[in-house]
Amino acid sequence: MRYAIFHPLARFLVAMIFLMSGFSKITGLDANVAYAASAGLPMPEVAIVIAAIVELAGGALLLLGWHTRWAAAALFIYMIPATVAFHLMPALTDPAQQQMQIIQVLKNLAIMGGLLKFWLEGAGAYALDRARVGIPGRPVEQH
Repeated sequence: MRYAIFHPLARFLVAMIFLMSGFSKITGLDANVAYAASAGLPMPEVAIVIAAIVELAGGALLLLGWHTRWAAAALFIYMIPATVAFHLMPALTDPAQQQMQIIQVLKNLAIMGGLLKFWLEGAGAYALDRARVGIPGRPVEQH
């Protein structure tokens, strides 16, 4: 419990990328829809709105430590097609973008590693998850 203060810091650091990205998708909706369309994403308007909702909701849940495992799992799954469509495919098809896109793929894999850790271990200290009743068949986290 000596290092408990680092649990909310860890949630904050991972959540911020999703909160900022979701917010930028809403404030720059037209540009994001155009970018998604150029990447060949079907129904780009709907896809960007859904992406913004997932990022904002998942980021907020992660930040607060509320339903952390579900939020981490949803964000992890969301990142798979996003990473492939917007970073891996351009890295494989556009030599001019290859180095930058590979860095973006690796960044996303690192974020996914953090999300996996939250899915496995939960929110940790100073989280709303700790205040709610335990999931049936599972005790409330004791960190």
